[in-house]
Amino acid sequence: MHIGIFSDVHANLEALTPVVEAYNKLEPAIDMFVCLGDVVGYGADPNACCDIVREVAHTTILGNHDAAVCGRMNYAFYYDAARNALDWHAGQLREEHHDWLRTLPYRHDWEHVTFCHGSPVNLEDFEYVFNLHQATQLIQHWDTLQHITFIGHSHLTKSFSLHPEQGAVELVGPVLKFEDDKKYIVTVGSVGQPRDNDNRACYGIFQPEEKMFTYNRLDYDIRNAARKIFESDLSSDFAKRLFFGI
Repeated sequence: MHIGIFSDVHANLEALTPVVEAYNKLEPAIDMFVCLGDVVGYGADPNACCDIVREVAHTTILGNHDAAVCGRMNYAFYYDAARNALDWHAGQLREEHHDWLRTLPYRHDWEHVTFCHGSPVNLEDFEYVFNLHQATQLIQHWDTLQHITFIGHSHLTKSFSLHPEQGAVELVGPVLKFEDDKKYIVTVGSVGQPRDNDNRACYGIFQPEEKMFTYNRLDYDIRNAARKIFESDLSSDFAKRLFFGI
């Protein structure tokens, strides 16, 4: 079985389209798609990206930007540019997409795997897990963690193994292998706004039988994605950072 897992599209149609095309060309074919949230926010094409994710993904998880846009969280504390982007997206989105975002779950469990946007603890707070200290804190929740937890949110590719005695260990891709006596937090990267100093779109493939996850990177038309942001009412910073992957 092959599961396509992707996250943090952030309304970047130029990134999402070739990622879906790449998934569809894979042999053997992807059996199930999971989106880990933040379909909207930052980019210029929220409706088009919602259209694609709704068609492709078997399961979509609620991200913090999704929650903010559809009225499920207060984002008054966000910095000005991000808050203005969420206001703009809320006005751009068709009502059917607002309705869809309001139905998305914070978490989905499948066999021995959890899918969520941020930390699997305190789901509605959308906490980050991108360093060893944050990963180590999750060991105290060992009994409630599934074997593998896939998350997005940070736009990074930081992943960790957890063990009650060995502690947390950061893992290095592009291929991760999972052992039975450990638990794992796997951050799958970002399709539409990578922040790991690699500006290519990031998407993943999980093979549960082989106990393996693979990161994939793909070039896309950053110039056009940026141009559409420059021509909108969104902050130009959201366009500029696409070129640098930060």
